[in-house]
Amino acid sequence: MPSLSARRTRQRLAADAALLVVAAAFAIPLAWLLSASVDGAADLRVHLPASPTGDNFSAVLTDEITFTPMLNSLLLCGGATLLTVVCAALAAYPLSRYRSRFTRPYLMGVLFATCLPMTAIMVPVYGLFVRTNLIDTVYGTALFLAAAQLPFSIWLMKNFMDGVPTVLEEAAWTDGAGRLQALVRVILPLMGPGLTVVTIYSFIMMWGNFFVPFMLLLSPGKLPASVSIFTFFGNYGQVAYGQLAAFSILYSTPVVLLYGIVARRLGGGFALGGAVKG
Repeated sequence: MPSLSARRTRQRLAADAALLVVAAAFAIPLAWLLSASVDGAADLRVHLPASPTGDNFSAVLTDEITFTPMLNSLLLCGGATLLTVVCAALAAYPLSRYRSRFTRPYLMGVLFATCLPMTAIMVPVYGLFVRTNLIDTVYGTALFLAAAQLPFSIWLMKNFMDGVPTVLEEAAWTDGAGRLQALVRVILPLMGPGLTVVTIYSFIMMWGNFFVPFMLLLSPGKLPASVSIFTFFGNYGQVAYGQLAAFSILYSTPVVLLYGIVARRLGGGFALGGAVKG
């Protein structure tokens, strides 16, 4: 019979091996992305380029290929994210602060709305956009992206808002603040890390959304980068792998920078220590 320590050692080694396999599954595509972006003859193989070059980046750094689609993505996703966060905060406040027999069914309905596949609702949405003259409009597409992301954002925002003691806003009420003032000046600043999580998550989900802008935006000059990436896929299976890798790195940069800027706040927790005096 193997000893307990030997069994634990084998289990730990098996767990480490499984983690290495998962890490490799993520690392290999990233390695290909980095190597192919500086390879003039890139293909689907993962290998170091014989002669690294910056021609792929030079080819994609144009107004038509990169700058205009990236600006469209920033305007579309930034506006939709701002609308999502504002609406989620206003919707989460009464769900967090008021107890009602309808609260739990409502939250279950909100959670169920996050499970609806986008493809199942795009046909009626497209018909609605055509009837209301919102088709091929950036603000209409941003409105739908915000509405699609709102259910899960409300759920997240409500859970973070539950961590802020009600005694703090009661003190604000005593000082003459209204409910909206207490929400904006007391609750939201104290749940800064949670607000940041909702903002980043919403922005990332919208930034990588291809299907919605592909269906609702028709003009080439309004397409975001998530849709314009198709320009690197030619006919008869021809793909510009090097330029595709270079564009993918540029496309990922805003999200990486956004996370890097606010990474410290994510680990800061809710700074409520000393906020309530005994």
